[in-house]
Amino acid sequence: MSHRVYFASDLHLGVPDIESSREREKKFISWLEDVSLGQGIAASGPATEIHLLGDLFDFWFEYKNAVPKGGVRLLGAIAKITDLGIPVHYHLGNHDLWSFGYLESELGVQIHTSPIVREWDGLKCLIGHGDGLGPGDRGYKLTKKVYRSKLAQYLFQWLHPDIGIRLANRLSKNSRSAGGKSGGPFTSPEKENLYQYCKEVLESDPSMNCFIFGHRHLPLDLTVPNDSETSAPARYINIGDWITHFSSAKIEKGVLTLNT
Repeated sequence: MSHRVYFASDLHLGVPDIESSREREKKFISWLEDVSLGQGIAASGPATEIHLLGDLFDFWFEYKNAVPKGGVRLLGAIAKITDLGIPVHYHLGNHDLWSFGYLESELGVQIHTSPIVREWDGLKCLIGHGDGLGPGDRGYKLTKKVYRSKLAQYLFQWLHPDIGIRLANRLSKNSRSAGGKSGGPFTSPEKENLYQYCKEVLESDPSMNCFIFGHRHLPLDLTVPNDSETSAPARYINIGDWITHFSSAKIEKGVLTLNT
């Protein structure tokens, strides 16, 4: 059986306001329904696997007995897909990294906190959200270590949700990636941190065929040179976002395509 694997990311539910966020949510759910049922953009057949590459929410924190309001339609749509028996992989991004078991138990998704390697029909891929990878961004990398520390999570959970969520939303809306292109406009492959990261990985593993990331908020399809004489060049695909581009990617019969 050949595989049909779909990828999407960076919905950032919650920004810039409830009305536009809900419209994006409805469009995204329509896409999920199409790929899970084999209709519309997925007319060739339903997905055998779906990967959501993070930042579906502009902020997410699981308190012991509470989660942020909003996104109920999306959560229900994902649960419906896993109930059909279609595996859904959730790669935590920098806006929804504080997940502590609710999404797994309630939705039946598989959570990933760092890039993973998968192979479908001979196509070997490295997949993840993409934040903090490659050169530069030292300030963010340090901040991410703090956010992921047990101490920071423990302290934050003692804030009343009304205070903690309001504070987090304010910080998120002021960040580079809330509603914009994380990393600025595209100028050249050499100035793309994720492209440089792909080159580094390819040097140590020349058998890698493609790299699939989100976070950048910009659809990209770039060739990554392979120094190995026995291996072909790889591809770096950034699947864009569902704020501006409403883009996704698909692997079918070992062929990777970017859909914008």
